[in-house]
Order: sequence, then structure tokens, then C-alpha cells
Amino acid sequence: MIKIFRLILLFMLIAASPLLKAQEAAIIDQVVAVVGKNIILQSDIENQYIQMRLQRGISGSAESIRCGILEDLLFQKLMLNQAELDSVTVTEVQVEQEMERRLRYFINELGSQEKLEAYYNKSVSDIKNELRRLVKDQMLVEQVQSDIMRKVVITPEEVRSFFKTIPKDSIPLVPTEYKIAQIVKKPPISADEKLAVKERLSEIRKRILAGERFTTLALLYSEDPGSARKGGELGFYGRGELYPEFEAVAFKLKDGEISEIVETEAGFHIIQMIERRGEYLNVRHILLMTKVSPLSLEKAKQELDSISGLFNSGTMTFEEGVEKFSEDPSKSNGGLLLNPYTAGTIFEADNLDPQVSFVIDKLAVGEISESVPMKTEDGKDAYRLMKLVEKSTPHKANMKDDYARIQTWALQQKQQKAVEAWIRSKSKNAYVDIHESFAGCTFDFKWKTSE
Repeated sequence: MIKIFRLILLFMLIAASPLLKAQEAAIIDQVVAVVGKNIILQSDIENQYIQMRLQRGISGSAESIRCGILEDLLFQKLMLNQAELDSVTVTEVQVEQEMERRLRYFINELGSQEKLEAYYNKSVSDIKNELRRLVKDQMLVEQVQSDIMRKVVITPEEVRSFFKTIPKDSIPLVPTEYKIAQIVKKPPISADEKLAVKERLSEIRKRILAGERFTTLALLYSEDPGSARKGGELGFYGRGELYPEFEAVAFKLKDGEISEIVETEAGFHIIQMIERRGEYLNVRHILLMTKVSPLSLEKAKQELDSISGLFNSGTMTFEEGVEKFSEDPSKSNGGLLLNPYTAGTIFEADNLDPQVSFVIDKLAVGEISESVPMKTEDGKDAYRLMKLVEKSTPHKANMKDDYARIQTWALQQKQQKAVEAWIRSKSKNAYVDIHESFAGCTFDFKWKTSE
């Protein structure tokens, strides 16, 4: 299958940078290709090559691997060039928001901001400066690619034709899949617990107003691990992406202003405005979470045990129980769990949370579990009942049982062909100049090199 455009992982580019510093004496950087007004450097290729060699290994000669990397970058620059010709834009706020999102991911992967800085041998500020340009370019490229793919549609006849082209011995195996529903009971937080947490947070707020640094106290006391290690800073978020109660207060703050105490599902917060840009803001916060008492937790379990008795006696169906008793957002979807990887309700075994898998493995289809403990999305203790709604057996894909899956495969193939056709068309007219050191490369596409 022809290799098509692949978005370059920004994490890989940055991760390789410290390695290149140690080799600067051996690598003389130069422009190795130009697409329109966009250049590709030798160091861009070496970034990718070194990372591939260290992280996942490579097969083939060093020359062929570098040629493949160069063609990937040619794809990227061709789309970036088209974005400029078509006046495709992304706002500064969109770039900042995406950059912050990726930075949060990197920090979570490595464990802390300090480990991030140590790993790259760079300050967060320097990493942001590198990441900002890369994120902007990738967002522009993604818009161009999405525009190409969005125009592609697939008909039922095309799906059938696609499936017929797959050799019988190459038809993919569909693994066991699950559909699971739940009823969740969240124990109430006592008034005494709320008061105690608010008093603690009030004392922290007084210390900040008296002159202590918000960032220092966030690091010491905030119970939001993602932001505490960054002095409470959340990064840019748009309106509608945070708790409504949090946003209602945060968007009214002036730069540097400290809010009163704010209550959300997560607990109690104080907020400091860093910067607002229209409908986006960047704030710091300190979160203190309320704790569920053992007595309240046991009461929630007993309530679910009683509800389970209604199902066992035939007084009520599980679906009716979801509607009447569940205290989780999944209630609006019949209690069905959503797969965070696909946004659908079907799970493969690898997608299941280990705690869910442990319970479901013991159930037959249609069977309901006993009350089991869980953590809600905001980290609170709760209990739930789970029902195994569906469970498939491993089988070779077929049109009757797996039409949606096959339709997706067919659409992806057609989108791939559309991208390939776009590359062939645009590369004919784009200014492309490739350095003579890569003259021996065998590319998948014919790049019209300018004389």
C-alpha cells in the first residue's frame, strides 16, 4: 500500500532535541528541501531518524529511512503551503489552548513539570516556544487534510465492493466486544465536611491576600495534581470547557484578581486570573476536595443493594432503574458506558478499565453485578451496579454483524486515495526543490523538482 501523508508527532520532534545538542559538532545543518516558502532542514530529518531508532527501532538502510522521513515532511510542507495559498488561519488563542493541552499531556506522561524540563534539558518556557510553532503548523495542515477527507462519502455498494476485494485469508478478526450499563449512587457530602474544607481554603486565601504567592500555596495544598505541580495554572480553556460554577466566577475576574471560594462537583476552589483573551482564559486555582464519610459510602451501597432486589424480584427492569436512580451522566444514555477511545458504547477488552473488566468477566449477558466501589470522574468515592448488556465472540468480520466497522475501513481507504490524488495534483504545480544529497531517493510520489 502506498505510504500517504502522516502527521509528524510533535512529541517526537521535541524529545529528540537534547540528543541533537550532544551531536551538534557532527551534524552540519542545512536546507535539504523547499516546498513553496517552507523549508525542510537536515536537522528535521535527523530529529525523526534518531527518535525512530531509539524508540521503536527501524528496518532498512539508514538512507532509505531518511528518504521516507523526507517524503513525510514534503507531504506536510505541501499541505502547509496550500494552507497559506487558501488563507487558512488559526487564532493565537486556539494555538495556545492546543499547546497547553499537549503540554499537560507531556507532564502527565513524565510525572511532573520538573521531570519534563530535566528530560528535555530545557525550561518549560523554551519548550513552549518550540511547541507553539509546531502546533500552529500542524493545526493548519490538519485543516487542509480534514477539508480533503470531509468531502469523501461512501455508498453501501462501495462498502460491499470493498469487502469483496479483501482476500478471504486476510479478512480481519474481530475481537470480543462488550456493551455495559451502570447505575451509580454518589454518597452525599455532609455539611460538616463542606464547612471544614471551606474554612481551610479560606485560611489559604487570607494568606495569599496577605502577600504569600498563589503559586507556592497551590503547590503545597491544591488537590488537583495536574495543575498543582504548575503552581495551579490550568492553561487556556474556552467557555463551556470547565465547570459552569467555576466559569461563572472566573470570566468576571480581572488580571491578578483572586476570587471568593467557589464550589463545584470537584470540591472548593479559589481562582486567580492570569489572562483572558475573548472567550478563552488562563487561570490558576487551588482545589480542596471534600471527602465522603465511610457511613455515607456504606449507605449508598445499601441503597444499591435494595435496588438490585427490585430487579431480582421482577418489580423493575435495569433500564427503569437507570432512569429512576442513577446519579451519573451516563443516565442520559440508558446507563451505557462510553468508550473514551472511540466515543461509542462498544468496548474491546483492551479498552476496559481493569476494575470494570474484573467485574464484567464474571457476568453472563444480561446479568447484573452486585454493588461495587468506584471512583467518579472527579475522583469521588461511589458505588455502582453494572449490567453486561452485550458480549460478542471473536470472529472474522462479516457484512451482517460488522457492517459499521467495514464501512469505516472502506471510507478510510477512499479517504486515503483522495489524499493521494490531492498530493499528485498539488505537487505538479508547487515549487519543490530537493537537495542533490537526496537525489538517490526512491519516493512513492513523483516530486517535480524545480530547475
